[in-house]
Amino acid sequence: SVICPLFLFIFHNSHCFSLFSCTLWMCIVLNPHCKSEQKCVWLRQLRRWNSIDVCPWEDGNHGNELPNLTHALPHGNPDLSSRPHRTVFTRAIEACDLHWQDTHLQRVITHDLCTHTHTHCPHDSHGSGGALFDARGWPLWHEHVPTACARVDALRSHGYPREALRLAIAIVNTLKRQQQKQLQLLRNHKKELLHKGMTSVTNMEGWVGHPLDPIGTLFSTLLDTGRGDEEGGNAFLDFSGSVSSAKRLEPHLFPAQHFLDDGQSFVALAVETALIGLGQQRVMPDGLYAQEKVCRNEEQLLAKLQEVELNDALVKIFRKQAVFLLEAGPYSGLGELLYRESVPMHTFAKYLFTSLLPHDAELAYKIALRAMRLPVLETTAPSGDLSRPHHIVSMVPNRYPRWFTLSHIESQQCELASTMLTAAKGDGRKLETVLESIQKNIHSSSHIFKLAQDAFKIATLMDSLPDLTLLKVSLELGLQVMRMTLSTLNWRRREMVRWLVTCATEVGVYALDSIMQSWFTLFTPTEATSIVATTVMSNTTIVRLHLDCHQQENLASSARTLALQCAMKDPQNCSLSALTLCEKDHIAFETAYQIVLDAAVTGMSYTQLFTIARYMEHRGYPMRAYKLATLAMAHLNLSYNQDTHPAINDVLWACALSHSLGKNELSAVIPLVVKSVKCATVLSDILRRCTLTTPGMVALHSRRNSGKLMSLDKAPLRQLLDATIGAYINTTHSRLTHISPRHYSEFIEFLSKARETFLMAQDGHIQFTQFIDNLKQIYKGKKKLMMLVRERFG
Repeated sequence: SVICPLFLFIFHNSHCFSLFSCTLWMCIVLNPHCKSEQKCVWLRQLRRWNSIDVCPWEDGNHGNELPNLTHALPHGNPDLSSRPHRTVFTRAIEACDLHWQDTHLQRVITHDLCTHTHTHCPHDSHGSGGALFDARGWPLWHEHVPTACARVDALRSHGYPREALRLAIAIVNTLKRQQQKQLQLLRNHKKELLHKGMTSVTNMEGWVGHPLDPIGTLFSTLLDTGRGDEEGGNAFLDFSGSVSSAKRLEPHLFPAQHFLDDGQSFVALAVETALIGLGQQRVMPDGLYAQEKVCRNEEQLLAKLQEVELNDALVKIFRKQAVFLLEAGPYSGLGELLYRESVPMHTFAKYLFTSLLPHDAELAYKIALRAMRLPVLETTAPSGDLSRPHHIVSMVPNRYPRWFTLSHIESQQCELASTMLTAAKGDGRKLETVLESIQKNIHSSSHIFKLAQDAFKIATLMDSLPDLTLLKVSLELGLQVMRMTLSTLNWRRREMVRWLVTCATEVGVYALDSIMQSWFTLFTPTEATSIVATTVMSNTTIVRLHLDCHQQENLASSARTLALQCAMKDPQNCSLSALTLCEKDHIAFETAYQIVLDAAVTGMSYTQLFTIARYMEHRGYPMRAYKLATLAMAHLNLSYNQDTHPAINDVLWACALSHSLGKNELSAVIPLVVKSVKCATVLSDILRRCTLTTPGMVALHSRRNSGKLMSLDKAPLRQLLDATIGAYINTTHSRLTHISPRHYSEFIEFLSKARETFLMAQDGHIQFTQFIDNLKQIYKGKKKLMMLVRERFG
C-alpha cells in the first residue's frame, strides 16, 4: 500500500526517474562482491516491485516481446501471448542468474597483455562457437553483447576501472573478429542473397538505443581512459573473496602497452566501437518511447564522436569500417540489401560523409548514397527471410509499421541529401547521381521542395555566378514536387508553383517554354493560366531574361497556346485568364471568346459569365458583353425575398448596358429579367432606371435616336411594369403570412414603395386602391396592422 504511491510519485517526477533505469539495477545486482544472500534479498525485492501494476515498462509503451537475453536466442517463434511484459526491473531479475566465477572471464579482467594463442586456450565453455583467444593471443568474450557491457558498467561503478577496461577491450576485439567472420560468410553466400533479392536482420534488438546502452558504455570506458579522465580505484579485484590493496600498477596510470597492441590507442578503439554499433542493421522497435530512444542515443553518440579530432589513424579506421558497412550485407545497415523495417542510417551516414569527404570523396558518396534508402515507405519492399530461424524478422512482415519518429527520420534523410548537394556543387556527374537518389528515395513532397530551395540558394549565391548545373537539379526537384502534389492537397501548393516559375526563369527561356509545353503534367489549368502564363508574360520576366522581340513572341505564343488549352479543359476558371492573355493576338482572342460561348450554356455559372461580360465591356466590346450578360441571366434566379443578393448589381449593370445599346437590345433582355427576377424592389429599380433616359444614347455606329422616352404602355416596359406590380402583390401576401408587430412599420414603408410603382401605370391608382381593399378584407384579423394601413392609404 505504500509502494504504489511511491512508484507513482517517482514516475511523475523526472528528477527521481533515474531510479527506473535498467542500468542502475543491473549495476547493483552485478556487483562482483555481492554475496548470494544479498542477491537473494535483491531478487525478492525486484520481483516484488516488478509485480506492481504501475511498474514502468522497459520500452515506456508496451511489453517488449523479447526472450531472456542473458541466454542464447531461441530458435522458432514462441507464442507471443505467453510472454510477459518486460519492466524496468526484468533485466536485473534475469541478471541475478549471472556470476563472475567463469575462469576465462576472470582471466580476461585480471590479466593485462595476454601472450596465449587460441591453440593453447582451454576448451570454449560457452557454446558460442567462438574461440577464447584471437590469433594475436588477445582474450575474447562471447556473451550477449548488452549483458557483457553491463558487466563493464558494473565494474566501473563499483570502483574497478582497470578490470572494466580489460573486459571492454575483450568485447570490442570479439566484435571486430565477428565482423571479419560475417564478411567472410557473406562473401560465400552473396550470389545466393542477391539472386533472392531479399535480406533479413540478424539481431532482434539493436545496440544503439538499447536499454543497457552497450555501445555507449564501451565508448565512454575506452574514451575516458584514452583522455586520462578515468579515476583508477586503489582496489584490485580478487575473486577469492577479498579486496586487495596490492598493486602492480600505480593508481591513475593505465599504460597502453598493458592493454593494447603497439600503435593502437584507446581513442581509436572507442571510435571504431562506435562505428560498429552505429552501422549495425537492426529492427526499429515498437512504441514511441523506444523509437525516440533509438534516435536520441544515436545523436548523443554522434555528438561525442564529433568531439574527437580526426587524425590519420582514425581516418584509416573510418575507411576500414565504411568498406565493411558497404559489403557486410544483412549485418550492416548500409548493406546492399536492406530489411524493410531496419533503422535508417541517415544521421550516421551524414557524419561519415562529412568525415570522409576531405580524405576519400568516392567512398564518402558511396556511403551517403547507400544510406538514402527508406524502404519502410516503399510500396514493394523486400520481405524478411523466414527460411532461416536465427534470422529474426517482424512478427507481421506485411503490415505497415507504426513509426512514430517517421517525420524526424525523413527530416534526417533530407539533411543528408542537402549535405550531398552542397558538397557536389560544380561536379555535374555527382549532382546527377545525388538527384537520382533523391528522386528514388525521398517520398515527401515537402522535403523535396526544401531540397529544391536549398539547391537554388546554393546555386545563386550573391558572390558568384549562378551554377547552372545545380540550378537544373533544383528545377528537376521542383518538377518532381509539382507532379507529386498535382492530385493531392498541399497548403503550400501556390508557393511551390510560384517558386518553380522563378527557378525556371533563372535557368533560362527554354526551361520556361518546357514547363508550359508540359503544363498538364505539372499544374492545374487554373495554376497554369493565373500563375505560370501570367508570370511568364510579365514585363519583369522579359527584363530578367533580356529577351529580344523574336524570343518574346515565341514565349508569348506558348503562353497563349497554354491559356487556350486550359480554357478548353476548365472554362469556368480559366476563360477570363485566357482572354486576358490573348488580348494582343486577334485569332487567339476570338478562339478564347468562342470557348466561353460554347461553355456558357451548361458549363459556367452566372457569376463567371457576368465577370467575363464586364471584362468585355471594359475592353470595348459592348455587344459581346451584352451577349454574355443575356447568357448569364438565363442561369439566374432571384426570389421575392432576396433583395440583398450579390447578383443584383450585375442585373442592374446588364439592364443598363442593354438600355445603352438600344431599344431592340432592351426589348430582348427584359423578358429574361422578368423570368429570372421575382424580387419586387429590384424590378422597380430597373423599371425606374429605364424610364429616366432614352434607350440607345450610346448606340452602335454612333447613331442617335430621336431622344423620345419609352412608353410604359407599350412593350417592352409594359411587360416589366406588370411583372413589377405582380411581384409587389405576391411579396405582400408572403410577408403578411408570418409578419410580427415589430415589422409593421417596415411593411407600411414597403407598401408606400409599391404604390409608387402602381401609380406608374395609367390605371395604377385604381389598381392600388383595389389591392388595399383586398388586404383589408383578407387580413382583417390583423386589426392593428390594418389600422396602420388605413391611416396611411385610406
